[in-house]
Amino acid sequence: MFHAQNTPIHLEDDFHYCREIVRRSADQHSLGSLLVPRKLRPFLYAIFAFAKTADDFTGLPGRDDASRLRLLDDWSRRLLIAESGEPDHPIFRALAHTLDVTALPSSYLHELLIACRMNVTNKRYDSIIELEEYCRYAANPIGRIVMHLADEATQEPGQPVPLKIRLSDFICTAMMLTHLWQNLGQDPWSGRPLYLPIEAMDRFGVTEEMILARRFTPMLGDLVLHLVAETRQLFDRGQPLLDMVQWPIRLELATMLEQGHAILDKIEENGGNTLRSKPQLSTWTRANCLWRALNRSSSPSQHP
Repeated sequence: MFHAQNTPIHLEDDFHYCREIVRRSADQHSLGSLLVPRKLRPFLYAIFAFAKTADDFTGLPGRDDASRLRLLDDWSRRLLIAESGEPDHPIFRALAHTLDVTALPSSYLHELLIACRMNVTNKRYDSIIELEEYCRYAANPIGRIVMHLADEATQEPGQPVPLKIRLSDFICTAMMLTHLWQNLGQDPWSGRPLYLPIEAMDRFGVTEEMILARRFTPMLGDLVLHLVAETRQLFDRGQPLLDMVQWPIRLELATMLEQGHAILDKIEENGGNTLRSKPQLSTWTRANCLWRALNRSSSPSQHP
């Protein structure tokens, strides 16, 4: 039986419900893994179950965009009800408790829903700047949530964004972009946008017809490799965060960086071709990433 640490007994079934959603997700965010402090995991299960379910609404088969947006509107309504103390669903009961105990800004959750709506309404992105704006809502709130729960940094309303959060945003944006390049051969066929920036496609001579026909060309390979190089720069800009946070969050971040670079390595090994097969990390590669992350993040002064 799952026991959510430091939560009322009557909410254990709700947190168990959330955990099962996360465990069934094949593409769950690396945060929330066994590397995250045990006391934070129940809260992250509630948050990821909320986000995962909302994300699933955007790709439901047999539904038009209007019905998908209605489902997201209802999810937003349930969030507002949970904030007012009247949750009516297992996810939102767990989420209401999380918000109450941790003082987590609910704005992060509303931002995740903005990203879900963008997946329905924004079929194309003109520039990498627009795509990074999407990541601002789709990925950066997750990093900010973890930073808040771990007592590392919080964005106070009306105050400048702390350095730790700015660095976290770089890492989360880079991780999201990495997954978008990795999933290029899947997203346009699953109801999601074609995330390649139109400006970059035009510059490299890549057309939408090439993508939808799954026709890999040297031009497409050059485009993807260019985007991979830019994504690595974002990872590098966020890397100083490792020296600013405590163990074991530092290990979690180091593992994210290692895995992100490893996925980019796989894409480069394939010459930028992710149309026909999705680059995956083997168990051996993941173990190597964890080993390298341990070497990068371990220090006697940072262990409990």
